[in-house]
Amino acid sequence: MLDLVIRNANLPGGRKGVDIGVRAGRIAAVEPALPAGAAREIDATNRLVTPPFVDAHVHLDSTLSLGLPRLNESGTLLEGIALWGELKPLLTQEAIYERARKLCLWSAARGTLAIRSHVDVCDDRLLAVEALLRLKRDIAPWIDLQLVAFPQDGFYRHAGAAGNLRRALRLGLEVVGGIPHFERTMEDGRLSVRALMRLAAEEGRLVDMHCDETDDPLSRHVETLTAETQRHGMGGRVAGSHLTSMHSMDNYYVSKLIPLMAEAGIAAIANPLINITLQGRHDTYPKRRGMTRVRELMAAGVPVAFGHDCVMDPWYPLGSHDMLEVAGMGLHVGQLTGVHDMAACFGAVTQTPARILNLEGYGLEPGCHADLVILQAADEIEAIRLRAERLFVLRRGEILARAAPREAVVELGGGAYRLDFTRANLDGIPPGG
Repeated sequence: MLDLVIRNANLPGGRKGVDIGVRAGRIAAVEPALPAGAAREIDATNRLVTPPFVDAHVHLDSTLSLGLPRLNESGTLLEGIALWGELKPLLTQEAIYERARKLCLWSAARGTLAIRSHVDVCDDRLLAVEALLRLKRDIAPWIDLQLVAFPQDGFYRHAGAAGNLRRALRLGLEVVGGIPHFERTMEDGRLSVRALMRLAAEEGRLVDMHCDETDDPLSRHVETLTAETQRHGMGGRVAGSHLTSMHSMDNYYVSKLIPLMAEAGIAAIANPLINITLQGRHDTYPKRRGMTRVRELMAAGVPVAFGHDCVMDPWYPLGSHDMLEVAGMGLHVGQLTGVHDMAACFGAVTQTPARILNLEGYGLEPGCHADLVILQAADEIEAIRLRAERLFVLRRGEILARAAPREAVVELGGGAYRLDFTRANLDGIPPGG
């Protein structure tokens, strides 16, 4: 007997009218017309049912700290880093924990049930490390949280970073991070990549490195990251985040770089909302937008995920942790408006980051965790277009969050028209008289 059946579901990729059966927190069957008799049923009414959203890159230690101790008036990356440096001495473990937990409640409501957060280790107290390890334990029943040991102030530039990073890994952080473009010299940046990759290889860790988050086309640390991935045989375990300098690189160099990334098995994580906000600040016009070359990377077979990066913090004053907003921004900035391109943008906040994070049991096949989101949309493209309401969010087959369908009522000429802006709704709107 099944615990739950979701009926009349549309699936990513185009399958329609499918039932999803759940038993003991896992998907037991995905096929049309499952037999009646489940303990519970939800009728998806030909709406999209997807595995949960995955945020491959965010900073939970700084989230929701907007205005502390002041606002970022220039809007630049460097002022954001300076602001974070001013705030760090004022932080408490409890404040970090509470802000991050509030953000994770938003995440659950948005259907984002897996998160990779970078955690600043350039604080000898390791307050953020302790706070987010506690959070990881507390939210495990509803969100999978993966933590990156991130030397925000530079692995070599900050005197205690190397020791603190190793301490953080021993305490329980899983992933090795870095920020080579923020080191004092290009050579220090290159050496930091080599040292961090050697450490990750020795300890069997995943790697996610802030790499070339700059408009400088000569910032090419992704090349070193790619070479070290190949050298250590770590394909499928390494990601380069941001990679915004690729936006400014000449095409000949990129024509060499991208095939090397594909060969090495390195992944790319773009952060559309933040990349286009922080980059190009030194330009007048034409003004660069900064997001990495998503289309070209995808075409070469490089896995590309999108992350939210910041939510109401020293770098970004907006956001509500809506990964459909992130996918929509990536689609627009990358001019990814072909049918397959738009579906790939949906994949960049679902299946692709799940692979990059090496998530166990993610997907819609029998045996996968019954972590599911029912959206007020018929397919992936409509979900992005509308930033579709998350009607149900399920974790291990149990309802974690729910929302009423979104609609508007227009009263006109004695008639009332109910609108939800979906394509299916068009048939319910009579022609004008």
